[in-house]
Amino acid sequence: MRHETRFCTSRDGVGLAYAIEGAGPPLVKAGNWMTHLDYERESPVWRHWVRELSRGHTLVRYDERGCGLSDRELPGMPTSDTYLDDLSAVVDAAGLERFALLGLSGGGPTAIRYAVRHPERVTHVVLYGSYVRGRFRRDRQNTEQSRVLIELMRVGWGGAVPAFRQVFSALYIPSAGEEQRPWYDELQQVSSSGETAATLWLSRTRIDVTDDARRMTRPALVLHARHDRAVPYDEGRRLASLLPDARFVTLETDNHVLQETEPAWEVFLAEMRRFLGDGDPGEAPAPAAAGLAELSDREREVLELVAAGLSNEAIAARLVLSTRTVERHLSNVYAKLRLSGKSARAAAAARFSRA
Repeated sequence: MRHETRFCTSRDGVGLAYAIEGAGPPLVKAGNWMTHLDYERESPVWRHWVRELSRGHTLVRYDERGCGLSDRELPGMPTSDTYLDDLSAVVDAAGLERFALLGLSGGGPTAIRYAVRHPERVTHVVLYGSYVRGRFRRDRQNTEQSRVLIELMRVGWGGAVPAFRQVFSALYIPSAGEEQRPWYDELQQVSSSGETAATLWLSRTRIDVTDDARRMTRPALVLHARHDRAVPYDEGRRLASLLPDARFVTLETDNHVLQETEPAWEVFLAEMRRFLGDGDPGEAPAPAAAGLAELSDREREVLELVAAGLSNEAIAARLVLSTRTVERHLSNVYAKLRLSGKSARAAAAARFSRA
């Protein structure tokens, strides 16, 4: 996969690092809290995002100021205008004329503001796990929780007691596997300092792009995890209701950062690709499969019940498993059979039936 790392300068002189991956119509990911361009390409928490977002697209992503390969020193508290200037600097440096925008979490308000100010340059806007109101603009509970988390960053970030950092992995990837959690903890340490992390978090607590959202004319796809602990589900619905031309999709997960093995990730990819006009990769002919021989006994047992027409809930009851465990077994089956997209379940069942 094509990969380049480049550098540019924002309006106030802060240096920003951005990466270009893949080939095809450009897709720009607005900066969000705590990133590291190089680390994300290796991390099991984020590498599937980089890989799949650059499949059929030229993906442009950047480390926001204070993080990763961008300048670590902050000249002051960033504002909504600061983040808008940083996004503008990156797309201009990359030489992009028209592109789709992706706003994840705190990158969503920046994507919305850019699309309102430069509608002639933006084709589509995809917003995942995002919001129009920062935490201090919601209610007292959100405000108090945010203040506690800010203090945790300042006293425990990157320290010897991992319990401090694990508070954030419990918020952002509560259902991730044992492999992902240590990587997420380490990302916090390599991406920035605790004081900078707290400053960047605080800078977004007072953001309110409600008026901008009402004025955005570009078509939008809004996706949100039903049980998101980092950004409440109702904030995602509020965002979609304000946009004049938006479709809202609920993802059945509690992970704020979607993980590769969960069904919600496949739904996210299918919806985004359809919205961007990429078609459904699940309908394409599957490459040579490793074959059913790679499946474990339990995976074959689950697949046999899928072929018999049972739902995930019925399979869980039959095998005395949780529904989430059944979903994870099926994700492993799809990966081993080289299947993806919304048609993966039917294709896997058909392959088993022919065996």
